[in-house]
Amino acid sequence: MATAPDIPDILSPAFAENPYPAYTVMREQAPLIWHEPTQSYIVSRYEDVQRIFKDRAGQFTTDNYSWQIEPVHGKTILQLSGREHAVRRALVAPAFRGSDLQQKFLPVIERNARELIDKFRDTGSADIVSDFATRLPVNVIADMLGLDKTDHDRFHRWYTTVIAFLGNLSGDAEVTAAGERTRVEFAEYMIPIIQHRREHLGDDLLSTLCAAEVDGVRMSDEDIKAFCSLLLAAGGETTDKAIASIFANLLENHEQLAAVREDRSLIDKAFAESLRFTPPVHMIMRQSAVDVTLSGGTVPAGATVTCLIGAANRDPDRYHDPDRFDIFRDDLTTTTAFTAAADHLAFALGRHFCVGALLARAEVEIGVNQLLDAMPDVRLADGARPTERGVFTRGPQTLPVRFTPLPTSEHQGSST
Repeated sequence: MATAPDIPDILSPAFAENPYPAYTVMREQAPLIWHEPTQSYIVSRYEDVQRIFKDRAGQFTTDNYSWQIEPVHGKTILQLSGREHAVRRALVAPAFRGSDLQQKFLPVIERNARELIDKFRDTGSADIVSDFATRLPVNVIADMLGLDKTDHDRFHRWYTTVIAFLGNLSGDAEVTAAGERTRVEFAEYMIPIIQHRREHLGDDLLSTLCAAEVDGVRMSDEDIKAFCSLLLAAGGETTDKAIASIFANLLENHEQLAAVREDRSLIDKAFAESLRFTPPVHMIMRQSAVDVTLSGGTVPAGATVTCLIGAANRDPDRYHDPDRFDIFRDDLTTTTAFTAAADHLAFALGRHFCVGALLARAEVEIGVNQLLDAMPDVRLADGARPTERGVFTRGPQTLPVRFTPLPTSEHQGSST
């Protein structure tokens, strides 16, 4: 196992500024590193991260979430296994696929995207991050759950605090305390709403969760609260960064942007490649159940393993020319990119594959379509260059663009 001093530290400012050179060094020289500050083994090669996520042999668990996620969300579906996990997933999954997604929630996404774009479509300028990407997922989730969208700023503050807690690799006490306060605040907000909704069921996702039953099992108030907390944080932060990243990548690759503008069926390819090239989540942890031999050494039973998705998704042993954004690459399968059979790692894999992947796909597809309709000649603002920020999650901090506003008659007839 490598411990060479020239291996960049994942807590260093240089790593936060640009982790990709560090990922290269790790994959080539130190595919398995013991990292003392986080008390975890860092894994960076595609074959190892894929194996950990798929985990067909039951060698890895999500027991790490008892200290990584439970303090801010409560006990979530991510911590469960076996039948308990299968039943809980069966309770929540239908809302995120098939007829519920198509009939109930696509119109919600379309309406929210249109309302956000209406605020800037006649101005000729916007910041894709602050004006659209950070707002669409939270507004959609609030509408799906039947919550008050005027609480958007509170939701955004909560999920930002939760993500900071999850990415608090250095153990900052203030970040920890803020995350734990958020759990209390969200429970005080959400539990009374859940209890009221049980008595007054509607057509929203929260009502569906309150009424759902599988094999005689129903979700408790605490189960539902924890899932809603997880949905806001995971669905808000990751889709926020995914929308910003796909636009940043396309704006820096003009020919590919032109291709997507002309053929909107390419949005799926652009999204899949953005998930590979600039994944919203760069790190996911697991716990080893037994001694496991990976590239570079052996992880002992009971250890925390930090899987570097951002490194694995650019492994040259898996992808040709991996540091190039290319929506036309032939080594990334778009048809399975939003399923548990994906060959990128941004949504994880196996039984803990992201339950909201198809929702994220719908938000990206609708959002990108509507933005391109409203801004057919969209371009980066003069002097602007997309700059990623973050270590645990990562994406453009701002994305100022300019465009020529369409005549009123044209945007009134544009597609939604």
